[in-house]
Amino acid sequence: MSGTLAQLERTPRDVARWQKAQQKLLSGQHGPALAAYRELVRRYPAVPELWFELGNAASGELDFAQANFAYRRTLELAPRKVSLLCMIGQQYQGLRQLDDARGCYERAVAVDADCVDARINLAVWFEKERRLEEAWECVEACRTKHPRDDQARYFRAFLLHRRKQDAEAETELRDLIKDGPQYPYVKYAARHLLGVVLDQLGQYAEAMHWLIESKAQVRTITDTTLLERAYDEGDRRRRALLAVFTPDTMRRWQQEPPASVERYQVAFLGGHPRSGTTLLEQILDAHPEVLAFDEPVAFAQEITGHINLSALEGGVQLKTLDALPASQRAVMRGRYIKSLLREIEGEPAARILIDKNPSPTMSLNVWLRVFPELKVIIALRDPRDVIISCFFLNIMLNATNVNFLSLERTAKHYADLMDVWLRLRELGGFDWIESRYEDVVANVEAEGKRVTEFLGLTWHPDQGRYYERARKKFLFAPTYHDVTQPVYKRAVGRWERYAEALEPVQAKLAPYCTAFGYETSTARAASSGAS
Repeated sequence: MSGTLAQLERTPRDVARWQKAQQKLLSGQHGPALAAYRELVRRYPAVPELWFELGNAASGELDFAQANFAYRRTLELAPRKVSLLCMIGQQYQGLRQLDDARGCYERAVAVDADCVDARINLAVWFEKERRLEEAWECVEACRTKHPRDDQARYFRAFLLHRRKQDAEAETELRDLIKDGPQYPYVKYAARHLLGVVLDQLGQYAEAMHWLIESKAQVRTITDTTLLERAYDEGDRRRRALLAVFTPDTMRRWQQEPPASVERYQVAFLGGHPRSGTTLLEQILDAHPEVLAFDEPVAFAQEITGHINLSALEGGVQLKTLDALPASQRAVMRGRYIKSLLREIEGEPAARILIDKNPSPTMSLNVWLRVFPELKVIIALRDPRDVIISCFFLNIMLNATNVNFLSLERTAKHYADLMDVWLRLRELGGFDWIESRYEDVVANVEAEGKRVTEFLGLTWHPDQGRYYERARKKFLFAPTYHDVTQPVYKRAVGRWERYAEALEPVQAKLAPYCTAFGYETSTARAASSGAS
């Protein structure tokens, strides 16, 4: 039998099996889901949706060969289904298989040149590859067919901004907002982008107005309260765990025999988002003995995803971490390395792997349980500049990023994350270094050399030209555009343009300015008076 979708849908028992497989996949039970999908595609080999979901399950199991086979099979069965082409492109993007991802978006446009989603997906991809002219052509072709389409108008304004044509971008965005876009993303993204454009044009008060309005729009289309509650509960449990940590905890973990011996030295580059982690990553990645990974998912999938601390209280959480057997930690370490290297062909020559990812700083204690030999690099930046920079972000909402919808919660998130670092720094017992963004931009070689030597390496001339290498890479961080330029200092002290908006959170940020050596506004005023 051919095993078509129509045949499957006429068999209630197999429909139920498919639904159970989907539930397992969505809940992260990738092994059982993969087994279920294998049986389903054996019975129904002509259903592309089954093959697509099998590929997702295989990817979760780190069986990348099986995932690729499944996605290719999907493409063979549904070569003209634009929605599937775009979804496979997104999966390839998650696997960091960039040529395959682009190929899917290009195929989607070839199948239906009039499809707005296909055109915009491809234009977004071209922009991320810094192929601005091709992105522009893609958007203009879309506007020719759909001159009033919200997405095409928004992305055209975005490309004008990328071209540094901010006055033209401002005009287009004001017109778009006035017309009342219906597409939910464009409703808030146009307002957000107008705030960014006005910031570039020096109109700071109005820029803040549009950012606040954009974030208010987000709250009308998403249950942000639910996300905030989930975040707050996670923070409460995290603080309870850190409270029961002692220096002895760290010593015991360090003194245990290695769970496994890896070929690579693993380093973690963290800190709060928008603290200069991407800039520092690119400087280090330019060293021939370093391989840096830009916000990979390996730690979340292979470490925290397999240690369930979310339903436990502080003391029980610590006992759970203490009780992790060496065999389980060895499996986690192996899976983590395999997942990290998913985007690399062959065996990398580098001996140091850097996982650059700010948010997992919240779980640094778990990092140190599984990788007690971990080298930890924490990027610092003036907390006020961090808050403003995070408030300017427009990224997908989750239980972390929901905090960036208000300055008050952005400051709370900063305190929550940096309290984790301050507590672990106080406990000690592991190998760490801090690096200030302001020192990096003041003297790339001096600060870059200091951090490079912390990794046991000597400074390499290529590191001073990091941006040349960055231009050839596809970067996933929100700052992918900025780090392809030579270092600049204009972001230092940016917060002063928004001092009035920051006033309600200055007192909360003051202890962190002091802890990390940044002069507070009060101290600055006293210093100015004395002079």
